[in-house]
Amino acid sequence: MEQVIVKFRPSTSRWLVGSFAGWTSLVLCLVGVGVVIIGMRWWRNLGLRYKLTDQRLRVRLGIIFQKEDEIELFRVRDLGMDCSLLNRMAGIGTISIRSTDATTHRAPYFLPDIPAASDVREKMRTLVNQSRGRNRVREVESGSAF
Repeated sequence: MEQVIVKFRPSTSRWLVGSFAGWTSLVLCLVGVGVVIIGMRWWRNLGLRYKLTDQRLRVRLGIIFQKEDEIELFRVRDLGMDCSLLNRMAGIGTISIRSTDATTHRAPYFLPDIPAASDVREKMRTLVNQSRGRNRVREVESGSAF
């Protein structure tokens, strides 16, 4: 039986104070444009939810029309995290996932503006290793080192 480990979503308020784009949007509020930018970001983040289970990462996008996708954890090849100084001060980061799954086959999948991103990434890394062990998956690299 699949067990939910953590549910999370991007943080609009932390994006505002933790990114250059957020600060620019706040300044643009003086002329009214920033309110629209912040509203669009808030609406997108409101409809973007992640559910990390012991078997997969489930991604749900949308409020009116919903799209759901998933990445099987045993297929994950690499996890990364990017965060600027402002991001670190606000406690957010962007997690990147590379896998053999169709969702991330051609390019990494990015989870932006995640609160406590390093903790989430570490949980995900542990679950990836456990899932690989359960499914008896081993990564084989081809090519030579020369």
